[in-house]
Amino acid sequence: MAAPPGPVSAAQAIGEYLQSPDDLVKVSAFRKKLEKEKASIDARLKNGVKEQLQATRLGLKKFISTRENVQAIKDEMITIEKECEDPSVRVATFDQISRVSMVHRNFESTEEMVNNLLMMGAQLDNLEHMLAADSREVVGPAPNLLIIHYHLNQLERFRNLTMHQAKKASESSQTTLTRWFERLNKVIAAFDEYILELARNVLNLSLVMRFVKKAAKLDAALKFKSLQANARVLKHYRTKITKAITESIHDKVESAYKRSEDNPVGFLGSLTWLYQDILRIESDVAPCFPAEYEIYSLYLREYHKAMNSVVKKISVAKSDASVLLSLYEWLKEYKANMKELNVPSELLDPPLLDGKEQTLIEDYVQLIIKKLDEWSANLMKTEIAEFTKRDEPPELDSDGLYGTQGGVILFQMVNQQIDLATESGQGAILARVVGETNRVMRGIQDQWSKVIDSEFKRQMEKPEETPGGLVEYCIALANDQIKSADFAEALLARLEPLVSAKYQAPITERLNDAIDGYLDIAKKCMQTLIDMVFNDLKPATKNLFQPPWYDGIMRQIVETMRDYMADYQSYLNSALLELLVEDLIDAFLLTYLNSLANAPKLKMPAAAERFKEDITEVFSFFSTLAPAKDVEARFEVLEMILAMLEASKDIAFLSFWSFAKVHGPNIAFVETLMKSRSDFDRSAVSEIMDSIKRKVKDEGLAEPPEPTIMKKVNVGNAFSRFLRT
Repeated sequence: MAAPPGPVSAAQAIGEYLQSPDDLVKVSAFRKKLEKEKASIDARLKNGVKEQLQATRLGLKKFISTRENVQAIKDEMITIEKECEDPSVRVATFDQISRVSMVHRNFESTEEMVNNLLMMGAQLDNLEHMLAADSREVVGPAPNLLIIHYHLNQLERFRNLTMHQAKKASESSQTTLTRWFERLNKVIAAFDEYILELARNVLNLSLVMRFVKKAAKLDAALKFKSLQANARVLKHYRTKITKAITESIHDKVESAYKRSEDNPVGFLGSLTWLYQDILRIESDVAPCFPAEYEIYSLYLREYHKAMNSVVKKISVAKSDASVLLSLYEWLKEYKANMKELNVPSELLDPPLLDGKEQTLIEDYVQLIIKKLDEWSANLMKTEIAEFTKRDEPPELDSDGLYGTQGGVILFQMVNQQIDLATESGQGAILARVVGETNRVMRGIQDQWSKVIDSEFKRQMEKPEETPGGLVEYCIALANDQIKSADFAEALLARLEPLVSAKYQAPITERLNDAIDGYLDIAKKCMQTLIDMVFNDLKPATKNLFQPPWYDGIMRQIVETMRDYMADYQSYLNSALLELLVEDLIDAFLLTYLNSLANAPKLKMPAAAERFKEDITEVFSFFSTLAPAKDVEARFEVLEMILAMLEASKDIAFLSFWSFAKVHGPNIAFVETLMKSRSDFDRSAVSEIMDSIKRKVKDEGLAEPPEPTIMKKVNVGNAFSRFLRT
């Protein structure tokens, strides 16, 4: 956009007219034109200055005249004021007129006072009757309320004015007037109490009305009298009414809580009336009060304070975890409802529980933990006492198996607390409670492990001082541990779908850990049962491969195991029984092989024959407990060793190789076996072992990927074998 043109200079203006040499001829005419225009402008300016000067003169004249008039008025007002101050200056009889007027006013006032005193009794009769009628039902209609209020105000004004005027009267006159007004004072007090009772029941009233109305305007003189008289008696209606409302709110909330003090959850669930009250206050009550009362804010603040007091009582009581959770959920609901009702946040300050509702969750979790610890401690105290005293045989369950109630009771408690945690709807809380549950279960498992060890030790060291029944109680405990593992697995299956992947991992890990712990205790019980069997077999097993062995001691060993297994088969869980049989076979094989590895010289071929008979007899026994194929697979190691025991010098290597490919070289064991044969001399043993070692080295034969029972065989040195002979 082009810039606006600047001011035109004289040279530029002249240049517009003198643009060519021919224009010079026009200079004279142009000058005359300019002179005419200048003369015209000068004439207009002169006339304008003259007119302005005349207007200024006229304004000054009017200003001077106005100042003179104001001074005259001021002088007249001063004169009037002086005459008003002293009427006697103009009226000679003014004093007499003034005294007569005063007497007349006093007479009228006295007459009015006497009449009012005489009529006051009848008025009070009517007022008392109307007040009694309205007071009969506080929440009912009150048709006389404004009438009573108006007339009591009139009588009260009369009383105050009368007592004010009587201040200069004698003491007896004042006492008499006081007695006259005693009944009025009582009616006023009763009316004030009725007003406060209405204030306490505002929400229950079918018709809410304004309690405080300003009196109609009176004339100036009456106002002056009222000011003098009423200034000494303040009604404080607003303060009294707000106080009554506040007390009624707190009483209402506290009464509702006390009615449900034993059921806080029920109390919290029944608080819909609170929100209904807020709606009624906003729509029905607030419009009926003067705006300056701020009645809506008063109600909201006091309801909030009253609820805060009750909420703190509930949170401090901590009677039950479900109460804390319900309170936590209610606080969230309270915030949401208040927001939906458009309640200003400043009316809810400070927030309930000072905004620390999250501490309820921590208290909630701690209460669950406390309950779990207390219940589990009491449970284990009872369970361990029964296990160690063994005064009575264990209980039989519905399947006729030995068992205890410990696992059932524990998981009833656990599921109860887990259900509470689930109700929180927070995966973090559920995961934490599951973690604490795992801690409790692991603690119980550790206690059982120690109890089993101590009771078995007592049985071994002081059998005569130890109560009987350890076998039966170990069976019962093992069965209970399997049940507990099943309960834990069911619990895991129930909880996994309830939480996100974030919390599934810790929950699964903790419960699987608990399941493993239960299985470990069950296995420990199985091992204890096996240890008790072989403790009774010690007199027989220590003779294995010793001279008495050749006469046949395996029948005694088998019969002892058969006796024990009769009880085990009758009262032990079938899954545990299967594991027990496997472990019993392994325990027997290990005992037998350890005895063989540490045997003195074996009388050949009698030793091989006895070895073969032992295998047959024991195999036959174990085949009654487990499938023959399974037993055969486990006894294969004995068949291979028997082959090495029977093999001649020339084919001993072949028997060894079959054995070694399955169980590894086991050079020490094989060498001990070869040396123990009475039919091999030292050179034969040396020749056999050299060929074995060379072949193992050449073939690079190593231990099997999965260790076999031979890994557990303990080969003693020559000295230890010497001690056994």
